[in-house]
Amino acid sequence: MTWQTFHKALDLVWIEPRKKLSPHPTRLEAYKPLIDEMFRKDPDAPSQRRHTAKKVFDRLLDEYAAAGISYQVGLRSPKQPGDCSPYRAATSCFAAVMFLTGLAALAVVPTLPTAARDLDGVSLYPLAGCFVAASLLGGVLGGHWADRVGPQRPLAAGMALAVVTLLVSGANTSVWQLKAGRYLDGLAGGMVAVSINTAIGQAYPDQLRPRALALMSACWIVPSLIGPPVAGLVAEWWSWRAVFLGLAALTVLPACAVVAVLRRPSWAATLAAPPDRRPPRPALMVATAVSLVAALGQCGVSGRSIGHLLFAAGDFALVVVFASRLLPPGTWRAARGLPVTVLLCGLGSGVFFTLEAYVPLLLVTDRGAPPLVIGLAFTGAAVAWAGSSWVQGRLLGHCPRHRLVMAGALVQAAAVVVAVTGTIPAAPVYTAASAMVIAAIGMGMYAPSLTVLSLTHSPPGRLGYASSAMQTTQNLGQTTVLCVSSVLFNSCLGIGSTEAVSYGAAFGLLLAPCILAALLAARARSA
Repeated sequence: MTWQTFHKALDLVWIEPRKKLSPHPTRLEAYKPLIDEMFRKDPDAPSQRRHTAKKVFDRLLDEYAAAGISYQVGLRSPKQPGDCSPYRAATSCFAAVMFLTGLAALAVVPTLPTAARDLDGVSLYPLAGCFVAASLLGGVLGGHWADRVGPQRPLAAGMALAVVTLLVSGANTSVWQLKAGRYLDGLAGGMVAVSINTAIGQAYPDQLRPRALALMSACWIVPSLIGPPVAGLVAEWWSWRAVFLGLAALTVLPACAVVAVLRRPSWAATLAAPPDRRPPRPALMVATAVSLVAALGQCGVSGRSIGHLLFAAGDFALVVVFASRLLPPGTWRAARGLPVTVLLCGLGSGVFFTLEAYVPLLLVTDRGAPPLVIGLAFTGAAVAWAGSSWVQGRLLGHCPRHRLVMAGALVQAAAVVVAVTGTIPAAPVYTAASAMVIAAIGMGMYAPSLTVLSLTHSPPGRLGYASSAMQTTQNLGQTTVLCVSSVLFNSCLGIGSTEAVSYGAAFGLLLAPCILAALLAARARSA
């Protein structure tokens, strides 16, 4: 057996030592550094490759008469590819951090009107809702930082910034301070989400990655659905400041835990960025401009006049032009691979969050539904999203990801049809409420599968870039689809249509991105 054969065998397998090499000098002494390096690699290799490595190793021992060395693969059962025990601590920390970030992002929304009233800044209240626009910039910044030095630093910085901004928001004395706190909190949220996705993409094996990303998706969305009622109760019974300060206190411990886990030598080596590669600098000025334009776009859909509509149209055009600098080339023409995956993320999130915004409004203003029905709709959507994510990660792991994306888009289309049906006066009030639950089932399959595909299609060493692009289109999809639906809704009201017809038109428009996503899903197929 030649050295080339031995070297080729070592490149194909990763095995874990079960007994240290004997210090007895042999003719294999020159190869010990290479063998030791092989032993230090990821042990989660298929058992047949481990067996092949053992046979090669035994043949080398026989050829060189190295009787002083023994290597027993069977001393104990090797780790299976799906073994999650080495990643359990990190997964728990990531889930806690993502859950609290989701709470800070969306659960505090019911407290903002009360805070603006107490701070004599009701006229500036819309400025406090700039979390989504700021998270767009945070995603770009965190993704580039993660590609340059690894995800540990941007994750630690994002968690520290999140704690500080929650304290700032809780102790503010003016609405401008509240606005600054919400903007910085969005910046921190974008950095944290992108860094966690990058860490999972770099460190987790292929068998565990879909399950981990499904858990992160559920931990982000569940707080947005069940957190607002809890935050509203705390603000009603105690104080709106207690919501921010309480979240700051709860975030400290998980932040310290996740930093401690990622500082372990095994994780530090896995997540380290290649020293010889430096990604190109992102267009931070463009990202800042896009985030500001996206935030100002809400002003254009707040009225029914021609001026408001022209403002919204110009805002949409600026977003499309500037956002192309932040996204993979070919995103707007749905090129195969990462570009179409990024585009699909924006379409799906736009549909779901537009339904989440308009279905409760329909139930309150047109159908006169009691608050219990709205609460049940949000709770059901949270349970449905989490359950669907669990099913696609645990039970449908063998299914190609692009098929799950297609199925999720079709389920969302069914939810849109149910929402349109719910605008009919003769339909039961629970019809429209069930649309949120059905849409959440679709997103539970849709969102984690797209994240897996984005990491699969990511260029080498650019997982942070892929994650930030997904974060960018997710935020742009939410704002853009909601803006377009709002323009149509206000236009229908402006020409004298009834509220039921206006809601039906706004919901019907959402069928277009659903059908488009189902048709484009095959282009996101992994190789």
